[in-house]
Amino acid sequence: MNAQQGIDPSVAPSGTGCVECDKAGGWWIHLRRCAECGHIGCCDDSPEKHATAHAGDTGHPLIRSFEPGEEWFWNYQTSEMYASGPALAPPVSHPVDQPVPGPKGRVPANWRELVG
Repeated sequence: MNAQQGIDPSVAPSGTGCVECDKAGGWWIHLRRCAECGHIGCCDDSPEKHATAHAGDTGHPLIRSFEPGEEWFWNYQTSEMYASGPALAPPVSHPVDQPVPGPKGRVPANWRELVG
């Protein structure tokens, strides 16, 4: 993937968890990082799908996985996945000791039944 509009490699992530889930006391499966503004949102397997909502609300087209060891990007406008892309400001993932799903202490015991 070439550097393009929708990527700002200088912007740090907004935190270590989904912004909206953290604010509401919610939980997530996996995390995604907006490549333009650094917003951390939860994935589409999570109950609230905040990363996709952020892309829709802002028009920011690209996300990067915020999972340890994953470097892929997704383009919401073209529905294309890229195995890698430009380096983004650190950190590149949530802390490795943060559980999946997470965060620790907020994931309901029946979480598998709540996602589809």
